[in-house]
Amino acid sequence: MGTLRFAHPTISPALTPPPRLAKSAAVTTAPDITTPPAGAVRRPLVVAVLVIAAMTLLRIVYASAIELRTDEAYYWTWSKEGALSFLDHPPMIAWFIRFGTAIFGDTVLGVRFGGIVAMLVTQLLLADIVRRLTHDARAIMLAVLMPEAALYYGLLMAKVAPDVAMVPFAVAMMWALVRLAQGGDGRWWLAAGLFAGLSMLSKFTAIMFAPAVAAFLLVPDWRWRWLRSPYPYLAVLIAIAVFSPVLIWNAQHDWASFRFQGVRATANYGISLRTIGDYIGLQFGLVGFVMLPVVLSGLVMTAWRGYRTREPVAILLSTAVLVPFLYFLFKSTTLRVGDTWPMFMWPVGFAAAAVNLVMLSRERWSARMIRSSIFWLNTAVVTGIAFVVIVFLYYVAAPWNLLGKIDPIGAEAGYEQVAARAQAALDETGATWIATTDYRTYAMMRWLFRGRVPVIEINERGRFQDFRDPGMDRISGHAGIYVGREPDNRAPVWGSIPAKREQLGQVERRWRGVLTDTYVIEKLTGWTPELSPPADSPLFQWRVLAGEFEKRTLA
Repeated sequence: MGTLRFAHPTISPALTPPPRLAKSAAVTTAPDITTPPAGAVRRPLVVAVLVIAAMTLLRIVYASAIELRTDEAYYWTWSKEGALSFLDHPPMIAWFIRFGTAIFGDTVLGVRFGGIVAMLVTQLLLADIVRRLTHDARAIMLAVLMPEAALYYGLLMAKVAPDVAMVPFAVAMMWALVRLAQGGDGRWWLAAGLFAGLSMLSKFTAIMFAPAVAAFLLVPDWRWRWLRSPYPYLAVLIAIAVFSPVLIWNAQHDWASFRFQGVRATANYGISLRTIGDYIGLQFGLVGFVMLPVVLSGLVMTAWRGYRTREPVAILLSTAVLVPFLYFLFKSTTLRVGDTWPMFMWPVGFAAAAVNLVMLSRERWSARMIRSSIFWLNTAVVTGIAFVVIVFLYYVAAPWNLLGKIDPIGAEAGYEQVAARAQAALDETGATWIATTDYRTYAMMRWLFRGRVPVIEINERGRFQDFRDPGMDRISGHAGIYVGREPDNRAPVWGSIPAKREQLGQVERRWRGVLTDTYVIEKLTGWTPELSPPADSPLFQWRVLAGEFEKRTLA
């Protein structure tokens, strides 16, 4: 990939802001303007298209080669249900998976295909945002290549997660608000409301963009115009209407999703330097060791520019990232922040960093400052893409396990070994169904058996409200096989299960020679699991287990 070069001090017509943006005090256009060669405009876009094509192919290979992780398989089980929403998250990720499997079937590529499409849509939106704000081809190239250089997106957009589903809708909301700021047409509020609702229909953390939208509405001088307009209020109504499946499902189920997420959001295990280090380290690793400080510095400068001059778009872009980033930093003092939780915000930061680089030239910063900014952005993109490719080769082609049990892929690999032993136990005993006591094992057994055998998690039934009958005619009155990770086979919940248990053996789950977990295989007789136990039953409750999961991640 060629080196990115921004002209200085002369500024091309591509850098000239649109008429409405030129009114901002933050924008200063140089008096001497030169016209760059046509090839100088086209070349960055050609480079960007070629790199994106290559990286998209890389993501397709990764999505096809790596077995599903446990959460991915769990979301796949959702795609087989007709529920309006789910305990853990809203339903958008299930719809993404259903879209992919409708094309490619129940394959790993089919499950992950929606994320690959989401990445391309996100890049198109980022390109148009930066095009409208800068009219500079090289800034557009930066905006679309920065996601490729961040492990979060360059590789992990091929991983199924609610965050992946939320990213294109969140960026689309920002795109609609940029259109609003440029054209002044209040109908763009309605589009923003639609995309906000779709973001919330993907994951609840979309609400963390609310401070940015509020600042965008209230800080600039236009506040009274929009406060007296019906459009922002109609946008809120549209967002609520789009989000209504989640509200309806929760109203029918005692607001279970909100209470479940409330447990996680309010969990507090005391100040921990380890969790702070985990959060900061993950952002360096997943955004980029060079990219993270580059983007954060661009965001700080954008925030300074925006709030100093009350420029709406600068306020929007900077606040949309800095507020969630600082919130997660605060939460990390007492709680492990999940690796995907901040994923929704960084694409907006990439757009802000690309725009900021152009603004440095327009505002007549020193040549040294501009050269330094260009150097570090070049370095961030080149080294970031190289890092993504190295990680891809490690997981797809290398034979080693360099991280041991903490490897994020290896820690959830090897379930084929467990499924093979379970199948042997079914054949030996004549049992007709499989029982589990954690949603990860449940999801992987459902994925690997693909409906050949009914699989049921016999506890945590609050997770499975409105799920279809798993095949009770093949369960009731028949022996089953219990598959559980040690020491889950000795959990207190077994005191509520009157089944007769006969141990059949154990099986180890390994990845590249490293032992991850040991599972027990038992025969269950004399009991039929209850799909809908009462809410106060230990077989229904999910609250304690949600807290226990957070504790285990700290262990």
